[in-house]
Amino acid sequence: MVAVAARSVRDSSESANPGVVAMREVAQVAAGSYVHEGPGLVTGWHSHPLHQLEYAVEGLVEVDTDAGRHLLPPHQAAWIPAGVEHQSILHTSIKTTSVFFEPTLVPDHAARVRVLAVAPLLREMIGYAGRWPISRDGHDLTAERFFTVMASVVVEALEDERPLTLPVSAHPVVAAATSYVADHLDTASVPEVSRAAGVSERTLRRLFETELHLSCRDYLLQARLLHAMVLLARPDQSVLHTAIAVGFASSSAFARAFTQRCGESPSRYRRRVVNARPSS
Repeated sequence: MVAVAARSVRDSSESANPGVVAMREVAQVAAGSYVHEGPGLVTGWHSHPLHQLEYAVEGLVEVDTDAGRHLLPPHQAAWIPAGVEHQSILHTSIKTTSVFFEPTLVPDHAARVRVLAVAPLLREMIGYAGRWPISRDGHDLTAERFFTVMASVVVEALEDERPLTLPVSAHPVVAAATSYVADHLDTASVPEVSRAAGVSERTLRRLFETELHLSCRDYLLQARLLHAMVLLARPDQSVLHTAIAVGFASSSAFARAFTQRCGESPSRYRRRVVNARPSS
């Protein structure tokens, strides 16, 4: 992963973390790509002057902002606007392709991180963009024309946002509760979470509504379904095993919840993401 002309926006001690990628100087071109393949890493908190479209080819990516944790399962893309402070966490055995754009190429008045649906055309363009790294010197008329067209496709994709975000809170009780949920997705319930956080169920419900604008049950469901999307992207993962791993009593209950929230059945989603690969 590359963060172009990034600046530190958190504790400067984070830059000593060996998992943090060295930040580049100002790019010489208006748009370009960067492919990361290998072990996981943590970028550290930063921002950069270019928009970034990050596509997860294989593995799981998390993009953290002050507003929430954005989960990027395989074959989904995260839009990270220029200037937005964020941290990317790339988990083990990861492959991502990032495409960077000058802000003038892709106007974005919302200026917030989003997870986007990736239509076949955009998926193929992400793969093709690898021909022109962001680190290249000089200008290439073909590349400029390509990225101008791709920018138009991205503008359209920004209208198709995926509900793949878990809100976060600095409140210590809520933070303890959400951490417990993450570690116990297969068994977590509202009573268990409240006990782990050291408060009553009534207090926990009130804090979730106030801090996260979600009920405890909705948060649990969202966390389970987001993790299910990650598991289903593995070629050897069945729908039944996924349902059990994320705490559903039956595959039929899991299929109903997944379809209602994600817009397609878990089996169809699995076929789509396992078979989808951008062109190299």
